[in-house]
Amino acid sequence: MIAASPRYFNIAVRARPARLLDTPVGTLFMEHESKFRRLSGFMLLGIAAGATLVFVFETRQKPSAPAPTKADRILVEKGARRLILFSADRKLKEYRVALGFSPMEPKEREGDGRTPEGIYIIDFHKHDSAFHRALHISYPAAEDNARAAEAGVSPGGDIMIHGLPNGRGALGPAHRLRDWTAGCIAVTDSEIEEIYNSVSDGTPIEIRP
Repeated sequence: MIAASPRYFNIAVRARPARLLDTPVGTLFMEHESKFRRLSGFMLLGIAAGATLVFVFETRQKPSAPAPTKADRILVEKGARRLILFSADRKLKEYRVALGFSPMEPKEREGDGRTPEGIYIIDFHKHDSAFHRALHISYPAAEDNARAAEAGVSPGGDIMIHGLPNGRGALGPAHRLRDWTAGCIAVTDSEIEEIYNSVSDGTPIEIRP
């Protein structure tokens, strides 16, 4: 009897797994593996469909948002680009804002691009604004008029909290990438809707540096 050489033996052992797939056992294994993969795919699809149905059901079951609580005070912090609504000293909601294109000093004259600083009131609502909705701020106050008269300039006016230019509402929060107003305080259209409905005429507004 001629003994098989070690080299031949190693080649034969390494070849056995490959030849297993050509046997009935190998074929059966491949069929089961294919069925398992198909079954796994169906299970994943079923899980995804179930999760989608649950999400839709929960969304439809959510109650509608309650009417906004009325605010009795507005605080604007220019440096933080922030507007906060308060009711009985309790913070109701906070909004990020854009300001005048030259915002960091108090307004002195018409056309300077500055947002005023001081204590004013919301003196009327403007539903037909060129900026979706607007709340008019009572600038200039008596001291603003006196300061402008002393400097021999017009103090300016038409300072408001407003939304985005009509037709540009899709900008959304991206409008805050830069200060762009002529001195007003700008929020998104959905945000001005909330503020518009939460604030009554006569509400005080404090604008801080």
